Amino acid sequence: MRAVLKAQINKTDRNDARGMAQMMRVGLYRPVHVKTLRSQKLRMLLTHRKLLQSKAIAIENDLRGTLRNFGLKVGMVGKVKFEARIKELVENLPDLAELVEPLLVVRRVLREQFVIQHRRLLAIVRADEVCRRLMTVPGVGPVVALTYRATVDVPARFRKSKAVGAVFGLTCSKYQSGESERSGRISRCGDEMMRVMLYEAAQSMLLHSKKWSWLKAWAMQIARRRGMKKAIVALARRLAVIMHRIWVDGTEFRWTREAAVA
Repeated sequence: MRAVLKAQINKTDRNDARGMAQMMRVGLYRPVHVKTLRSQKLRMLLTHRKLLQSKAIAIENDLRGTLRNFGLKVGMVGKVKFEARIKELVENLPDLAELVEPLLVVRRVLREQFVIQHRRLLAIVRADEVCRRLMTVPGVGPVVALTYRATVDVPARFRKSKAVGAVFGLTCSKYQSGESERSGRISRCGDEMMRVMLYEAAQSMLLHSKKWSWLKAWAMQIARRRGMKKAIVALARRLAVIMHRIWVDGTEFRWTREAAVA
């Protein structure tokens, strides 16, 4: 809209209103889906959970970096033993202990609240029949399933399941001019959180899932031809399509090609 209005010689409120009305009249803007109240609440839960997690990780990384300046290395330690390890390193350094204590307190509170939010998320997923069916797809866990549930909201707003990948920005952009035509990287339009979740689910299926399936075999063939990164993106796009079809049909993931075709 800004680019269109800049084409006007005289900028006035009347001209701006006339330009906006003209853009709506010619159909350059499409209707936008307004999510249901339940989906907005689920999205708020996912966002707050992610925020608590990222802040706790940021504090841990800051403590690791600042203590390294004094020759104190935290090393490989889990979330549970992280605080004990920090206190062990600064035990004989009271001045450093006073500096790190506030961060440890904040981290402890963040982790406690994160656990509360995560348990709430798991309870919602267990009670949701759609999420349970989405989790039959390898690589799709409770967080991915609930994120998909909250993002898609109403599956009927997509006429075809193949359109879901484009909405999440997982389809390739195209450039065509005269005789030249090439495909670029994915568009990265749409919901970033959902795109990241699908990418992580695809990565989990290819690199961590031990059970074989026709979908994993399809992605591995792409990996041999085009590389692992492109295979993960292609698998993420196909996961979005398959999960939408599972939701619409009321079915579960089919592990064999014959069952999927049937």
